Amino acid sequence: MAHPQGIALQEDEGRPDYANEAVFRRNTLPPRSYYIPETSLLLNGRWDFHYASSPLKAPRPRAARDATWTTIQVPGHWQLQGHGVPHYTNVQYPIPVCPPHVPTENPTGTYRRTFHVPSSWAHTSQLRLRFDGVDSAYHVWVNGSLVGYAQGSRNPHEFDVTPYTNRNGPNEVSVRVYQWCDGSYIEDQDQWWLSGIYRDVHLISLPSETRIEDWFVRTDLDDEYKNATLSATVDVVTSTTATVTMTIRELPKHGGQSLGSTQKDVNNGGKVHLSMPIKDPAKWTAETPDLYSVELSITTSSSAQTVHQNIGFRKVELKNGLICVNGRPIRFRGVNRHDHHPRFGRAVPLDFIRKDLLLMKTHNINALRCSHYPSHPKLFDIADELGLWVIDEADLECHGFYDAVARPQDISEGMDYEERKKLTFSQAAKYTSDNPSWKAAYVDRMEQMVQRDKNHPSVIIWSLGNEAFYGQNHKAMYDYAKEADPGRLVHYEGDPHAESADMYSYMYPSVERLIHLAKTEGVKPDGSFDKPVVLCEYAHAMGNGPGWLEDYEEAFRTYPRLQGGFIWEWANHGLWKEDADGKSYYAYGGDFGDVPNDGAFVMDGLLYSTHKPTPGLIELKKVIEPVKGTVEGDELVILNGYNFTGLEHLTATYKIEHFSARTTLLASGVLELPVISPGSTAMTPLPVAKDDLKSQAGTEVHLTISFRLREATPWADAGHEVAWFQHRLRATDPVSSISASPRAYESPEIDTTSHEIIITGTNFAFAFEKTSGYLTHWVVNNTHLLDPDAATSVAVIPSFWRPPTDNDKPSSLPYWQRFGVDALTSQLRSTSMISSDDAVKVTFTTFLTPPVLDWGYLATTTYTITSAGTLSISVRLRPAGAYPPKHVPRAGLDLRLPRSWDEVKWLGLGPGESYPDKRAAQRVGVWSVASVAELHTPYEVPQEGGNRIGTRWVSVREPAGGGAGVRVTASTETEWSANCEREFSFKVGRYSDKTVQAARHPYDLVEEDVTLLRLDGRVAGVGTGACGPGVREDLLVPVEEMEFGFCLEPVGV
Repeated sequence: MAHPQGIALQEDEGRPDYANEAVFRRNTLPPRSYYIPETSLLLNGRWDFHYASSPLKAPRPRAARDATWTTIQVPGHWQLQGHGVPHYTNVQYPIPVCPPHVPTENPTGTYRRTFHVPSSWAHTSQLRLRFDGVDSAYHVWVNGSLVGYAQGSRNPHEFDVTPYTNRNGPNEVSVRVYQWCDGSYIEDQDQWWLSGIYRDVHLISLPSETRIEDWFVRTDLDDEYKNATLSATVDVVTSTTATVTMTIRELPKHGGQSLGSTQKDVNNGGKVHLSMPIKDPAKWTAETPDLYSVELSITTSSSAQTVHQNIGFRKVELKNGLICVNGRPIRFRGVNRHDHHPRFGRAVPLDFIRKDLLLMKTHNINALRCSHYPSHPKLFDIADELGLWVIDEADLECHGFYDAVARPQDISEGMDYEERKKLTFSQAAKYTSDNPSWKAAYVDRMEQMVQRDKNHPSVIIWSLGNEAFYGQNHKAMYDYAKEADPGRLVHYEGDPHAESADMYSYMYPSVERLIHLAKTEGVKPDGSFDKPVVLCEYAHAMGNGPGWLEDYEEAFRTYPRLQGGFIWEWANHGLWKEDADGKSYYAYGGDFGDVPNDGAFVMDGLLYSTHKPTPGLIELKKVIEPVKGTVEGDELVILNGYNFTGLEHLTATYKIEHFSARTTLLASGVLELPVISPGSTAMTPLPVAKDDLKSQAGTEVHLTISFRLREATPWADAGHEVAWFQHRLRATDPVSSISASPRAYESPEIDTTSHEIIITGTNFAFAFEKTSGYLTHWVVNNTHLLDPDAATSVAVIPSFWRPPTDNDKPSSLPYWQRFGVDALTSQLRSTSMISSDDAVKVTFTTFLTPPVLDWGYLATTTYTITSAGTLSISVRLRPAGAYPPKHVPRAGLDLRLPRSWDEVKWLGLGPGESYPDKRAAQRVGVWSVASVAELHTPYEVPQEGGNRIGTRWVSVREPAGGGAGVRVTASTETEWSANCEREFSFKVGRYSDKTVQAARHPYDLVEEDVTLLRLDGRVAGVGTGACGPGVREDLLVPVEEMEFGFCLEPVGV
C-alpha cells in the first residue's frame, strides 16, 4: 500500500522547528475536550528506543535497528531508564539564555513501535494518534511519512494519521523527541528536567463522516441559585442531515434516572447550541460534589455516536469583590501539586494520583493548584468526584530570565524581593512575556488547557502560568480565556495590579504584610474593593515546617477579603537512587552530577517523596479543620467553618481524661450538636461543669471532643476524624521539685580530689569535673545513669545549639554561626557548695563564650542533690560582652544516657514532634514509645526534628519492664517566663548534632552508642525562612536573662 509522503521537515529562516518560537505545532488537530472512545488502542508499553546526544545523530525514522538501540517503557522518562541524568533547577536555566536557540548538543530520543488497526473498527473511520504529554518537543512519523510536530510538554496533541496508516497490516510509528526546544524557555518550573513520552499514547478511531468533534457543557443558576439552565455547544462534523441530542441523567449509583432531554436537527457541520431548564438540581461544590451525567449523541439514518460527560451544577462569579460559588464566598484551604512519582518522575500512575487526592481530602484540603501546568487529564475526573476546587494553570514559567538579568547587575538575594522585582522584572519580561513574537506560543498554551479541561466542574479558575513576569502576551492569554469561557475566573500572580486577573495574588508575604495588602491593595476611598486577595503560594513546607500556619489561618478568618491560599507544596520531588556502593536514597539536585543545580530545594513538600505525610501535613490538617471549638465559662462554642454545609454529616463524641502517671477516663459520651449554618457559631453546654472536677497535685484533666464522619464518603470511611478540640479543665498544681527526704536516708557527703567533686549518699554517687564544673557521673545502686563523652568526660552540659532546619539555612544559620553560637567554649569562674541534712547544693558559675568574639553567657548552674538521690539542675543565664546576638536556637541542657535506655514515656503534647509555631496538631496525653527510633522524624534531608514541647514530665529507661532510667520534670525552683507554665521541651535520639548537621542524606546518619536527651527551657519556632518569613519574633529565643531547671529522679534502680 502506497502512503503519502507526509509534510516536509521544515526549517524557517534556517532554524529547526524546535528552535523557532513561531512554530509550536505542525499538522496537529484543533485542541478538544479530553475524551478517549471505546474504539481506541492504548500504545503504552515497551518501545524500541535510540538515544543520541544531538538531533544530528538521531537515526532516520525507518533506519534498521542495530546495537545502539534498546527498549524503553512508555509512559516514562529516558533519564530514569538509563539515558542521560535528571537535572534539577528551581529558577536558573540549565542551558545558555539565548531564546529561541537551544544547544546543538540537544539529547534526542527516538521511539519506535508497531501497531495493527483492530479489524473491528470501521474501515472508513478517522484514525488519530494522541499524545497526552511529551517533553519537550517531537516529530512524528507513521510508516516513514512525517505526520507533524508539536511542543508544549504538559499539553496533549492529536494527529490525523488516516492517510498514513495501513488497516490490513503492521504500522510503524516513530517519534523523535528533543530534550530542549524554544518552549523550554517557558517551561522553567521548579522541578526536575525530565524528557520523553511520559503520558499515555492512544490510537483513536472516530466516525469520519458524522461525529461529535468536541463539546462544552455549561451550567447557570438563577438569581436565587436554585434552578438551573443546562447548555451545551456541540461541535459536529456531518455532511448529511443529523440529530444532536442532549440528555441529562443521575449517575448510575443514584439510579440513573433521566432529568430531561432536548435535541436539534442539523444539515451540515459546525457548532450546535442546546439548552434546557433543570429544576432545583443538587449543586456541585467542593463540599457537596454532586454530579450528573450528560449524554450527547448524534444520529443519522445510518449511524450514531454517543459521548458522556459528568457535570456539576455550579456558578462561579465575583460578587461583592469576592470569589463566590453558587452565591456564597469560598475559602481555599489548598496546596500546590506537581506531578511527581519517586521512581517514575512525572509519569504518574492513575492510582497514585487518586491516592494523592484522597490524602488531600482526608487532611481537610479543599483546593489544589496545578503547579505549574495542567495535570494528568484524569486527575480532574477524580477532583470532580471527590470535591476539590481546582486552579488549572497553563504550562508557562520563565523564571530563569530573572537570573539572566539580576546576576550581571550583582543584585543581592538579600535585597527586599519587591525591590528586586522593580529592578529586574520589566527587563526579564522582554525575553518572551512582553515580546510579540512569542504571543502565539503563549496563547496556544492557554488554548490547549482551556479546551482540554473546560467540562470539569472542579476547575473554577484558569491561571495564566507562574512566575513569568508580566507582559502583553499575558493580556492576550486573558482575553482568550474570557472569550472562550466567560464562566470561570482568571488568576495570575505576576500581574501586580490584577489587570489581567480576577484577583490579587501573592506569594510568601508575612502575615503582617498580607493583612496590609488586604486593607490597601485595590481598595477604594469608601473601603470597598472589586477583587479579593488569594495566596497562590505560602507557608513553604520545606523540611521541618511550615511554621506560622495558625497565624495565616487567623488572618483568613478575620479578614473575609483574604480567601485563603495554597501551601507550597504538596510533595517532595526526591527520585529514588541506588549508588554503586549500595546506598539507596531519594535524590535531589546535584546527586546525579547535574550542574548547575539548586540542591535540596526540590524537597519542599507536605509529603515525603514516597507521598507519605510529614509532620507538616498533620499540622495543616489540624489548623485548617472545618470545625473549631472554644470554651467560654461552662459553654462550648462551636464554629462551623464549612462554606456550604451544616454539621449534620458529623458525629461529636467527647471524653474527659485525667492525666498523671497514666491516663484515666473519667467520662465519655456523644455530644448533641446544635444546628449550625455554614460560617456560623453556636453554643452548647459543656458535658461536665468544670467545678465538678477535682485534680490532685501533678495531674491534669482534659476534655477532648472528636468530630467524625457519620457515614462513609468516596474519600473516607465512616468514623474518619475530621476535626478535634481539646480543652484543659484543670491544670497541674504546683509541686516542689525537691521534696523532703525521709530520715532513713543518710545526709549526702561532699568529697573532693584534685580534679573532681564527689557527692555520695546512701545508695548513690555524683561526680563533677572541677575544671569545667560539669556533671560527669551519676551512679545509683551500682547502676550508671549517665554515659559521659569519652573525649571530654562530660555527661551534662548547657547548650544553645541544634542542627539547622532547611528554614534556618538562608538567614538564621549564618547569623548564628557569625556569632559563634555553634562554637561556645566554657570558662569556669567560681564554685560553691552548701550542705544540709537533706541536700547538697553545688553551684558553678561559668562563662560560655565563642572564640574571637566579645559576648557570652554568664551561667550560674546549681545542682541540688537530696539525700534520696534526686537531682535538680537550675540554670540562670545572664548575657555578657559588648556584641551579643539577638537570639539563639534554644536554651537548655544536653544529657548523655546509657545506650540501652530505649523506652520513652511522657505527659505533654504528642504523639508527634512540636515547636512553638508548629504545635496545633499535637494533643495533651500520656504517650509512650518502645524505641527511641520511633521519636526520630525521617526528613529526607537530615535536619533538626523530633522536638516535643509542652512537656510536663518525661521518663527514659530500659525497655524491660521496670528497667533503670530517669524521670524528668521542670524544676519549680526557677522563675519561668509567663508562657512556660513549668512546661519544657525534650528530644531523645541517637544522632549527634554534628552528625545531623553534616549529613546530606539519611544514609549519612550514624548512631552514637549512647542515648542523647535534650531538655530545653526555651526553643525557637521553625518559621518558613527557606522561602518566606522566618520565625515570628516572639517565638525566637532572645539573648536575655533567663532561668530554667529540671528535676531528675531515678526510676527502676
